[in-house]
Amino acid sequence: MPARRGLRGGGGAGYGRGEEYRKRFPGRLPVEPASPFPDPSPLTPPGVHRVPTADVLIYTRTTGYRHDSIPAGAAALAGIAREQGWGAEITEDPEAFTPGRLARCAAVVLLSTTGTVLTPEGRAAFAAYLRDGGALLAVHAAANAEPDWPFYGELLGTRFDGHPEIQPGTVLVEDPGHPATAPLPESWAWTDEWYNFTSNPRGTGVRVLARADETSYSGGTLGDDHPLVWCREVDRGRVFFTALGHSSEAYDDPAFRAHLTGALSWLTA
Repeated sequence: MPARRGLRGGGGAGYGRGEEYRKRFPGRLPVEPASPFPDPSPLTPPGVHRVPTADVLIYTRTTGYRHDSIPAGAAALAGIAREQGWGAEITEDPEAFTPGRLARCAAVVLLSTTGTVLTPEGRAAFAAYLRDGGALLAVHAAANAEPDWPFYGELLGTRFDGHPEIQPGTVLVEDPGHPATAPLPESWAWTDEWYNFTSNPRGTGVRVLARADETSYSGGTLGDDHPLVWCREVDRGRVFFTALGHSSEAYDDPAFRAHLTGALSWLTA
């Protein structure tokens, strides 16, 4: 197994994933928008864009509460993926989680997925994908997915534990060196549901990037240290979680889109 890489933006040695991705995805283009049309020729003439063989799988299945913002979020994330040179597929089909399909994924997005959304076979394939160098972007209510799968809880480091009413508050950026938080102000005024969690994920191996200022809103349960955004590595894979993104309007917000753009960039670097 290759040596484990260090976390980006946090210092430390390690290898980048460029060589690994070139091996896994030999048809991927440099970072350019993908053509919407397949190339009929196996040899692409100069100046003709080839559709990437790797893509971002945006999974939106819910068996619990379903957010009205899922269509807006899926469209935004698909656009971000294409801006970074990946293809994008939006699906609610659990049969997408097979070894063969996941092998073509630069990253998987769980977009406000709630309840049990994977089959036992899908869980096994997804866990193997992550351990073998895959990437997961878990957004908002994805913290409330797969409640009876211990591995998923370990990935996130905690579980969803309710939220107050949507209201304005303040996000405090802890780590401005990460691509997902570099575009954000140190103290960011934001409106969301302000998720609470069953425990503080700090100390479980995650790298906390931003936290909530509980003095700026009502209904928080974690006190002075209330993480909202964090990332981690799992064997050769990467995981990124943001608790933000409740409303459809969030996905039109330039700062939030920059946040998601940086997250996907880090996951696929």
